[in-house]
Amino acid sequence: MLLHTGIDAIDRKILRELTSDARLSIAELGRRIGLSPSATAERLRRLESLEIIRGYRADVNLQALGYTITAFVRLTCEGTRYKPFLKFLPTLAAVQECHHLTGNDAFMLKVVLASMTELEDLIEKLLPYGSPTTSMVLSTPLERVQLLRF
Repeated sequence: MLLHTGIDAIDRKILRELTSDARLSIAELGRRIGLSPSATAERLRRLESLEIIRGYRADVNLQALGYTITAFVRLTCEGTRYKPFLKFLPTLAAVQECHHLTGNDAFMLKVVLASMTELEDLIEKLLPYGSPTTSMVLSTPLERVQLLRF
């Protein structure tokens, strides 16, 4: 397993604790990893400067908010449409992830929506940029929110 060369066992403990509960206070995190609050804060600053930690966020249950439809949209995108699509992409609030791919499709988008009408509208908005192919998510038997190992 290849890890960033700038981290050690204590950094890996910090990452494990934060991926388990990002709301820990610095004092509690330090207690769990065996460092003082000031030493813990310094470690966090270093991990942030190395861009290993990129901010903190809440895990929001989108389904509980009414966003019950999850789909993956593959999009072909010819050369002249590529840059216009990348410029347009941030305007699509339903897009949770966008991956640039090898193979026949240029992009894979993970979208979360509240209705089939919203999905239909999204697909129509994508048509000027390429040919979308949509796959609906029936269930998610596994979703990792942290790395397997640190």
